[in-house]
Amino acid sequence: MKKFEISVLDLAPVKQNKTIHDTFNDSLDLARAVEKLDYKRFWLAEHHNMASIASSATSVLIGFIANGTTKIRVGSGGIMLPNHSSLVIAEQFGTLESLFPNRIDLGVGRAPGTDGITAKALGRNPMNINQHFPQQIQELQRYFSVENSESLVRAIPGEGCDIPIYILGSSTDSAWLAAEMGLPYAFAGHFAPQMMETAFEIYHQNYQPSKEFPQPYTIACVNGIAAETDEEAKKLSTTLYQAFVNLIRNDRKPYAPPVDDMDEIWNPMEKAHVMQMLHYSFTGGEETIKNQMSQFQKRFQVNELMITSHIYEHEARLKSYGIIRKATDALNAGL
Repeated sequence: MKKFEISVLDLAPVKQNKTIHDTFNDSLDLARAVEKLDYKRFWLAEHHNMASIASSATSVLIGFIANGTTKIRVGSGGIMLPNHSSLVIAEQFGTLESLFPNRIDLGVGRAPGTDGITAKALGRNPMNINQHFPQQIQELQRYFSVENSESLVRAIPGEGCDIPIYILGSSTDSAWLAAEMGLPYAFAGHFAPQMMETAFEIYHQNYQPSKEFPQPYTIACVNGIAAETDEEAKKLSTTLYQAFVNLIRNDRKPYAPPVDDMDEIWNPMEKAHVMQMLHYSFTGGEETIKNQMSQFQKRFQVNELMITSHIYEHEARLKSYGIIRKATDALNAGL
C-alpha cells in the first residue's frame, strides 16, 4: 500500500432553509478550513437544473474560492466540456491561472451534468460527443501552448499557461482516453462504483507517458462522512441517502437534515439502489474511517483520494474533514 494525498470535491450543496448565498459562503469557509489542514486541492463540479447544487457557473465559483484562499489548488471536477466551446474554457481557465498562478486545475468530463432537456438547452449534440470530446481536449492543449501564438485563433489569457488537464470518468471509456493521452485520471467512485477497478486497470495497463505526466496518476472520488462516533456518522449520512433517493425519484430539491430512520423514507428497492451507488463511502469515527481507507487503498493504490461530504450542518461538515485528515495522517505515517 502506498501513501496518498487527500483533496475535496465540493458540489456547493444547497440546503433546506438556506440561500445560495449561504451555500457559497459555506464553500469558501470549507476551502479555508481544508487549506489549513493541508488538503491538496479543492474542486467544484458542473451541474445544471438541480435545486440542490449551486456550482453550475463553475469557473466563476473557482475564482471566488481561489480569491479567498492562498495556497490550496482550486479547479473543476469537472467542467463538462461538450457543454462549452473549447476556446471559451481555455480563456476562462487562462484568466483564472493568470489571477492565481500555479493553483488552477482543469478537470474535464463528457457527461452533461444534468437531464436530457437541460442538456439540449446547453447546446449539446449527443451524436458527436464521443468523437468531439477527445478533439476538444486537444484543442485545449493547443490553446494553452506557447506554439499557438502563430495560430489565427488564440486564447488570451490562456496561451502559455501551465494548467494541468485531468480526465474525469464514471465508466471505462475515459480510462482508455486518459491512458492514450498521457493525462491524469479521476474516477467518480462517489456515485458510480461498479467500473472503478476495471477503469483503473485499463488506465495503468495502457498508459502512454507524456512530457507533462511521465507516470500515470489516479484520483478516486469517494464519499466521506466522519464524526466522533460511528453512530453519529451513520445518522449524518442520512442526508446523503435522502439526496440519492430524491435523484431516483427525479425530485432535485435542496438537501435535507439527517433523520433517525431512513426506512420511513425509502422503500427496499430504493435502499438497495442507493447503497449500491454509494458503495465507496467512508462513514464512521476516526478509527473506522482509517480502516475503511486502508482497505480501499490496499485494493486500488491510488495517488489521491478526493472526498465529497454531504453533511447538512456546516460545522459537522468541517469537523468531518478534520477527522478524515487525522485518519489519513495516521494511515500514511504507518507506510
